[in-house]
Amino acid sequence: MNDQDKSTDQENQLECRVLLAEDMPDNQRLVSYYLKQAGAEVFIAEDGQIAYDLALEARDHGFPFDVILMDIQMPSIDGNEATKKLRDAGYTSPIIAITSHTDRHDRDTCVAAGCDNYTTKPVDRDKLIELVAHYASLQKKKKCIDEQAII
Repeated sequence: MNDQDKSTDQENQLECRVLLAEDMPDNQRLVSYYLKQAGAEVFIAEDGQIAYDLALEARDHGFPFDVILMDIQMPSIDGNEATKKLRDAGYTSPIIAITSHTDRHDRDTCVAAGCDNYTTKPVDRDKLIELVAHYASLQKKKKCIDEQAII
């Protein structure tokens, strides 16, 4: 399978809402391009505080994000702190850390803060789409189960 076939296979693979918390404009453009090309609706937060506010606002209005991609090193509050605050506020949607740090301690710190998974920069397009697709699918299943429980 060549790159063009692979790209075509990934189009519309993601039918989900993603919040990308990333302070670097180049990374915002690249990651959002990958996600949009795969069919995701992408919202961008430039720092951890904005990500926190947008995530809770979307949840409280009945349109939670299916996945949050959380850069760890950001101004205002960092990704780990924003994740911890979200979890403390009862936020249950998947949060995937994105960081340039690759050692085990950094991964453990992200998981301890409440991240569901972890990926590194530079971002691998295929791995990113696979991760988002996996967690968005889990989130959609959870929503269906929750809706059935209400009925």
